[in-house]
Amino acid sequence: MKKFWTMVCMIACIFGLTACGEEATLTEYEQQKVDYARQLAAKGIVPMLLDSMDEESARLIEGYTMEEVEYVIGDQQGINVDGYAFTTALESFRSATEAMGNIISIQEVEDVTARIDGKQIIVDVEVTGERKSATAEIILSNDMFMRMESAALNPISSFGELMGKAGLNTLIGMGTVFVVLILISLIISCFGVIPKIQAGQAAKKAAKAAGTGTEKAIDNVVAQIIDQEEGTDDCELVAVIAAAVAAYEGAGSTDGFVVRSIRRR
Repeated sequence: MKKFWTMVCMIACIFGLTACGEEATLTEYEQQKVDYARQLAAKGIVPMLLDSMDEESARLIEGYTMEEVEYVIGDQQGINVDGYAFTTALESFRSATEAMGNIISIQEVEDVTARIDGKQIIVDVEVTGERKSATAEIILSNDMFMRMESAALNPISSFGELMGKAGLNTLIGMGTVFVVLILISLIISCFGVIPKIQAGQAAKKAAKAAGTGTEKAIDNVVAQIIDQEEGTDDCELVAVIAAAVAAYEGAGSTDGFVVRSIRRR
């Protein structure tokens, strides 16, 4: 019995997945909107945007507010547009046509694709240029007003261009990784140098401290010599001076030091 119900559940899941893959059937009213959206995009919106890219039209549109743009387009072209969407669409079309060159043709209405996506109708129109083609994506409101909510002209890249971009992205990514690894290696190598630098600085400080102590000792000896030289003979004075010189040189004894003469200054 368990095997039977397991089989039933599997069959139900398979049919459910098959049903999800099928396109939803459009009602008669939805089909009419889709057909009108295709015609509006291919015969109205795309040509209007291409014709509005000249300098005179651009100057006029720049002086209008968004509400004035909507009114002018609706009055002169009979097309409902969002003012901000229209101005951004013009920028997209200008940028794309620089790479495409002169426009040769616009796709026929019969070949234009359109689909309903919730509250929007998305229409794709192929535009052919001298150097390359592009796809104009027009988004309309899914209602009786068919208001243009967004539009963009996207150039179609060739296989070679796509591979070139992919190679460039790979090169940049790998280069960045290698640069970071080199920096990490340099930082790690500095860990062995830093202790040596610290040890050298510590040795210098110690030597300086030792030198200061020796100089103080010599000064004390010289002071004692000055204080006692009145009542001390030359032999004692020679011994004191030899001891002071030995202390300054760091020698353990006065062997090897010979005081040949003492001259008072």
